[in-house]
Amino acid sequence: MALIVAKFGGTSVADVERIEVVANKIVREAKLGHKVVVVVSAMSGVTNRLVDYCKQINPFYDMREYDVVVSSGEQVTAGLLAIALQKRGITASSWLGWQISVHTNDVHGKARITGIDTNEVHKRLDDGEIVVVPGFQGMTQSGRITTLGRGGSDTSAVALAAALGADRCDIYTDVDGVYTTDPRIVPNARKLKKISFEEMMELASLGAKVLQTRSVEIAMKKEVSLQVLSSFEEYIGSDLPGTLVTKEDNIVEDELVSGIAYKRDEAKITLLSVPDIPGVAATIFQPLAQAAINVDMIVQNISPDGKTTDITFTIAKADVPKAVKTLSDVSDLEGVDIDINENVAKISVVGIGMISHHGVASTMFKTLAEKNINIQVISTSEIKISVLIEEDYTELAVRSLHTAYGLEEE
Repeated sequence: MALIVAKFGGTSVADVERIEVVANKIVREAKLGHKVVVVVSAMSGVTNRLVDYCKQINPFYDMREYDVVVSSGEQVTAGLLAIALQKRGITASSWLGWQISVHTNDVHGKARITGIDTNEVHKRLDDGEIVVVPGFQGMTQSGRITTLGRGGSDTSAVALAAALGADRCDIYTDVDGVYTTDPRIVPNARKLKKISFEEMMELASLGAKVLQTRSVEIAMKKEVSLQVLSSFEEYIGSDLPGTLVTKEDNIVEDELVSGIAYKRDEAKITLLSVPDIPGVAATIFQPLAQAAINVDMIVQNISPDGKTTDITFTIAKADVPKAVKTLSDVSDLEGVDIDINENVAKISVVGIGMISHHGVASTMFKTLAEKNINIQVISTSEIKISVLIEEDYTELAVRSLHTAYGLEEE
């Protein structure tokens, strides 16, 4: 008998019919004698609709009230799934994030989990009950509802699995595992049987939508056995059909490149003719950090006379209005022009094998050059290379690089 945390994403619970399918899978796990905790997302499209409601009323909404609104989607799904399980003769109940409780910091909209009380969950499991928990939500020390950012249900599931000491955390989604790239762009992309935590974290942060970055980070730190699988197939998690995200030591031989990721939701911000003086970078990026705006790629170009500099960086498109307002309020940047380009995409090549092999970067640059794709910004780490290109070339770049590195299914 194992303790399993099973998470179902928005497409897996898109409507009542899909929720019934999820209930059947959970019943099959329970009949194998397993204790099961289920973490659910909002039904597909619901969160976007709730976010739009907030924007329609006030584009600069209070994030505390935003969290109250958008967290309601997961609550509905949890209640419906509990009802579906009860209909099948299973003892089940739904418990909201603040009830169990999932403690977070007070960064509303992008909160981080600081701890989880598991006593109530263990008690229910010991009584033979299936516990259904809404993902994505938590509670501050002062009792306010928080949300964990888009994709936060993955984080909820892995954090809960770690806190409960679960034997396995199954992440059910609309694909049957982790692929070398998006199969919608490259139909012959190959499913990976195993992938290291490090590679998965990079792919997740760089645009692969299979797992949320923080969920992989928690899984790596807590050594949570993580499986990605499809909710649209007949099998269940205990059949072990998906991709195992595991320690690098458990992978026999590292691939040179494991995958190609892309992100279309990036925006490039350039501050023109900024005074080139000590501390100017802090003047720019400290206010952005205080506004909880994540900055990614950064490039600085100093003018020939050494008096001014252009600073380019990327952020999420959704953060552009907030970033512009934040920078406009910085007195030291008065008169500095801000250029915004939202027609960009980030393409990334990821692989543990890059640490011990050369030529990965040159292959990437040569391949893009042959397709007449201009590179605007470059950033690297030990196991990844990312470039910023014009968004219109996204699919061409992904397909070309996938072929260049020989990642097709055999």
